[in-house]
Parts: sequence; C-alpha cells; structure tokens
Amino acid sequence: MMRLLVLASQYRVLIILGLTLVVSALVVPGYLAPSTLGLGLDRAATIGLIAIGLTLLLIAGQIDLSGGAVFALAGIVSVILQREIGILPAALVGILVGAVAGAINGALVVGLKVNSLVLTLATMLIFRSLAHWVTNSQPVTGTDIMLSLALAKIYLEIFTIRSALFIVLIVLLHVWLTRTIPGRNVFAVGSNPAAAKESGIASDRIVFLGFVFAGTLAGLAGVLQSLVTNTGSPVFGSELTVAVIAAVVVGGTRLEGGRGSALGTLGGVLTIGSLTIAMEFQSIPAYVQQVVSGLILILLVVLDRAVTTKGRAPGTRPALVRDKPITQGGNV
Repeated sequence: MMRLLVLASQYRVLIILGLTLVVSALVVPGYLAPSTLGLGLDRAATIGLIAIGLTLLLIAGQIDLSGGAVFALAGIVSVILQREIGILPAALVGILVGAVAGAINGALVVGLKVNSLVLTLATMLIFRSLAHWVTNSQPVTGTDIMLSLALAKIYLEIFTIRSALFIVLIVLLHVWLTRTIPGRNVFAVGSNPAAAKESGIASDRIVFLGFVFAGTLAGLAGVLQSLVTNTGSPVFGSELTVAVIAAVVVGGTRLEGGRGSALGTLGGVLTIGSLTIAMEFQSIPAYVQQVVSGLILILLVVLDRAVTTKGRAPGTRPALVRDKPITQGGNV
C-alpha cells in the first residue's frame, strides 16, 4: 500500500492530468478538439505565467500571495498610460510596476526577516487598494481593440502569443534550474538556508531576486491580460492566487521549499486549465470552481504529507529545520 502511495505521489501530476482529460472528454462533447484545447491553453497561460515566478519562490522556501493584486495593478497602469505614451511603452511600464512590487516584497522579507506569507498578505491588500484608488474602482479601457483581436488569434490551431510565451518561459526556467549553478543554488537555499549560507551561497540575494522575478512575471501576465481584453480592472486576478498555488503544488513543488520543477508546474497548470475549461463548458459557477481547486490542493497536500511522514524515520524534523541533503528537481 505504501509503495502504491509513493508511486501515486511521484507521478501524481501525470495521473491527475490524464484523469482530468479523460473525464472532461466524456462529459464535454468536442473537448479534445484543437480549438478547445487551444482555448484551454490560452486560459491556463495566465495562471502559468504567475506560476513560473511562484515555482521559483517556493523552491527557495518563500511564497508570494500578492501575485493577483500585482496582476491587476500592472494591467491598469499599462492601460491608463496608453493614451499618454503609446501601447508598447505603457506595456513596459506595466511590467516594470510588477518588478517594483516584487522588489518591495523581497526587500521587506530579506531586510526585516519576516515571514513571506504574512508580508505578502499585507502587500496584497496594499497593491489591491492602490488598484482601486487609481481607477476609482471602475474598469478602464485601452485604445486599440484590433491589437486585442491579434493577441487572441490562434496559430497552428492551438497556440496564442500568450500561451506560446508561457511554454517558452517554462522551458527556459527548467533549463536554468537544472543546468546552471545559480539554478541549483535556489534548491540549496530552499532545502537548508543555514547550510546554504555557510557554503557561501548568497541566500538573501537569491530570495530578493526571486521576489523580483515573481513580481515581473505577475506584471507581465497582467499586462497581457489587459491587452487581450483591452481593459484594466481592480478586480482582475482576485481569484488567481488559489489557482496558481494549486497548479504549482499539483506539479510537485513543496510548500516547505527545496524541491520542485518547472515541468511539474507545466503539468499542474495544464491540469488546472483543463479542469477550468471543462467546468466552464458545463456552466459550473465560478465559486464552485474555486471549491474544486481548493479541494484538489488539500488532497495533494495531505497525500504528500502522508507519504513524507510514513517515509521519514521517527524523531526526524521537518524539511526547513533539519540538516538534510540538498535535493533538486521534482517528479512529473
């Protein structure tokens, strides 16, 4: 039984993705058609871009709950500035807003030595309030609806510009994490921060840059969303946080840090995206979709905890406080 649990945990993202596709194909006519899969991939790309940054942070032993608020704020800034400086410069400023928000998170976490969960919960409220203040809590519209149509166009029957960008970035993250020394250092920091620091690794700099990276990706996702919809809104991204965390954890990245993979996150994002599209085709309300994402997250955390606890020798301590060997990668 224990062996089956371990195998199920190792290949859980493939099992869950396969089950999701099979069940969805049975209940939704035409679900496996390229146009439907392309729509699902494009929707998943929004979650995926934010999940790329969160994957890096979780491997480093940190978390960022402000991604959804940064997503909204960056999109609003890029839309508001379009009439003043043009679409492309405005988009770059929007992405820069995400990077600055990430830098604020990183500086506060590293400088004040505070828990990233609590800190980013506070900045999430601040960034969201800024988005409401800038817009008077009203949606703002952009200047070029034709650009929105071009960005939403499907190429090769399955890829949009946004989904292609997500695939490219997740592959680049995989290569960076598995083939470079800085990438392997991220695992070292998340696995045992004290040992990593003693080994000469600049843990604080890695954590700070991890937050900047996560903020930049959230800003990029927000700007792309605002361009595709030709709209910026303070309520955009309010339901993304749970879906993003669920996608990353489904992919095998540990909340305790030190373990995870970009390809696992790709599988998790595709699972959440497939599930979301299937539920939308069945007209299931958004709040029920949130419940399903939450239940999947709870199930996977409990399964992971059960396997980890049973496989650990009695008396040993959790990952973040025990001197364990530095681990790398995850299971797809």
